[in-house]
Amino acid sequence: MDPLKVVHAACPLDCPDACSVLISVNGEGRATKLQGNPDHPVTRGFLCAKVTKYLDLVYSPDRLLYPMRRRSGAVKGPVPLGKHAAVFERISWDEALDVIATRLKDIISSKFGPESILPYSYAGNMAVLGYGSMDRRFFSRLGASRLDRTICSAAGGEALMAVYGAKLGTDPEHFRHARTILAWGANILGTNVHLWPFIEEARQKGARLIMIDPYKTRTAQAADWHLQIRPGTDSALALGMMHVLIKENLYDADYVQRLTHGFEPLRDRAKEYTPACVAEVTGLSTEDIVRLAREYATATPSVIRMNYGVQRGQNGGAAARAIAMLPCLTGAWKHLGGGLQLSTSGAFQFNKQALERPDLALKSSIGRLGRVVNMSRLGHALTELSDPPVQAMVVYNSNPAAIAPNQTAVLRGLRRADLFTVVHEQFFTDTTDYADIVLPATTFLEHKDFEGAYGQYHLQLSEQAIAPLGEARSNVTLFRQLAQHMGFTEPCFLDTEDDMIDQALSGTTSPWLEGITREQLEARHSIRVKFPQETNDGAFQPFVSEEWFRTPSGKAEFYSETLAAQGHDPLPGYVAAEESRHSPLARRFPLELLARKGDNYMNSTFAGLASHRVMEATHFGVLEMHPADALARGIADGDAVEVFNERGKIPLRAKVIATVPAGVAASRLGWNKLTCDGQGVNVLTSETLTDLGGGPTFYSTLVEVRRTQQGSECNEP
Repeated sequence: MDPLKVVHAACPLDCPDACSVLISVNGEGRATKLQGNPDHPVTRGFLCAKVTKYLDLVYSPDRLLYPMRRRSGAVKGPVPLGKHAAVFERISWDEALDVIATRLKDIISSKFGPESILPYSYAGNMAVLGYGSMDRRFFSRLGASRLDRTICSAAGGEALMAVYGAKLGTDPEHFRHARTILAWGANILGTNVHLWPFIEEARQKGARLIMIDPYKTRTAQAADWHLQIRPGTDSALALGMMHVLIKENLYDADYVQRLTHGFEPLRDRAKEYTPACVAEVTGLSTEDIVRLAREYATATPSVIRMNYGVQRGQNGGAAARAIAMLPCLTGAWKHLGGGLQLSTSGAFQFNKQALERPDLALKSSIGRLGRVVNMSRLGHALTELSDPPVQAMVVYNSNPAAIAPNQTAVLRGLRRADLFTVVHEQFFTDTTDYADIVLPATTFLEHKDFEGAYGQYHLQLSEQAIAPLGEARSNVTLFRQLAQHMGFTEPCFLDTEDDMIDQALSGTTSPWLEGITREQLEARHSIRVKFPQETNDGAFQPFVSEEWFRTPSGKAEFYSETLAAQGHDPLPGYVAAEESRHSPLARRFPLELLARKGDNYMNSTFAGLASHRVMEATHFGVLEMHPADALARGIADGDAVEVFNERGKIPLRAKVIATVPAGVAASRLGWNKLTCDGQGVNVLTSETLTDLGGGPTFYSTLVEVRRTQQGSECNEP
């Protein structure tokens, strides 16, 4: 047998680490091993527990490998695991593409027009081409509705832009130099594990890890100090810290004077947030609030790893803004290892115009870009949107039947007999249960791509390691061939992956990517972006001078005239969510729900694998309740319970444990089809949007819980 070949790839899953992966392939073309690249400075030779088992996904016997069509008379709705053959029949790719093209052409020529066609995708594949390239060209040329992709990071992204004008942050490799590390809503061990060795290196030199999170995560259990804050009150805590920093003269007056805008109005706003007031809101003690502020300001370098859970409440944009301002107040950016990280994606400014070709919309039947539909309001879009109503949906890189809020409305919309739904997937998921046509998708081992990252600064090429299994096709291939079946003759629809990588890298306006070519990536696999070397013997440190800021003032903005002009509060502040313990609705639904992500899934990815379901089994289908809340409702550990609000109800099994504060309950996201009633935790979440960015408010959800007589086996995966 021929010796093993080792192929360099990059993990495209929705994770800040963007790991460099080495794939061993035997002489028969089968991948036999995945390992982290030991030469990559962030991956450092290991992979997360999820991706370590990725070959189980690639070669799963349950993998979707051929185009399928819904059988005549088969009703749209939940399909039990392994029962898809009763609902779908195999067809050829040509037949599938002809059916799709014919239906889309009929819709375009009807009274509804092309804007009644809705693409729905997100970050199931975050590599550049797989996330958005040929698909964007296709839908622009079609004249379809444009999807506002808000479901993960919109509020936090706008917050960073409002304060800094750029999505940059502390280099993960520099966390080793910090003395105080605040993990603010960041379950690093579960969602950012390649940052952990740098944190441990810092702790070995005396640094302290402080966790701020309503839930006792794995990271909270490993931290030196866990502050169990109430959901949605993060902006109040950040402003309370500012109150102490300013009152006790613990801020960096030089940095504030030189590199910030709006200090005086922020100082006046912070005066309102006394430790006593903030304690009442957050559930923390006044002593802990003062201690936190002092330790953050004095044990330097101090760095904050903020994650996106913070901005998934109704006041999420203000919360992310307030937290992002803290290192500007203390001047933490001046110290190697200090600052903040939420996203580093601003370092990868590819030529999106060339890659996505929005100009193709001029050739559509409407001669312009289509309307914008917010993906966080999919239930509304499918059941209430008119002029025109949604008549067709093409889903890829996502599982909206499980992950979208207000699930009852989403599923009602997906059941519509007049809605034509196409799903491009690796497995039969909750969303394929409602599809008319299902198409097999490749894994990242089966196609070529390239990617940046939102938690590090290395641009990587991901080479194809194996031939696609069955008849699986990549996103690029799917939309290239669908364009041909639609009769689109523009040359850009014939571009290869190499062509599009070249186009994305050439013509970029970013000096940080200048000169980087596909050929260099093919030779070196990974290339660090070219930042100007600022201080500390050439170490990269953003926001140490005015050249880093892209705000109107050219400085960090405590006060934003731009937001004021848009009708927003120009300063951060705490406003209780419509669904919080302070709202009138809490009299009927007094518990705040954390609709958490599973530790062993990635959103809903990996739920198709039995091995991952086993690891998640003790948590999925469970409602974690504080002992005081359980006692008040006569609920004991292991009892069957019903969790409900005005939007719906789901059966769960109670786990009485102090992983959450009193007044808070938690349950995990997974596939609906793993439950007894075909519904998941998003039955309870709403389509209310965040204050900035139009993002979802998963963590501004009120519920009540009651004990039931139903058997607890209902939700066993």
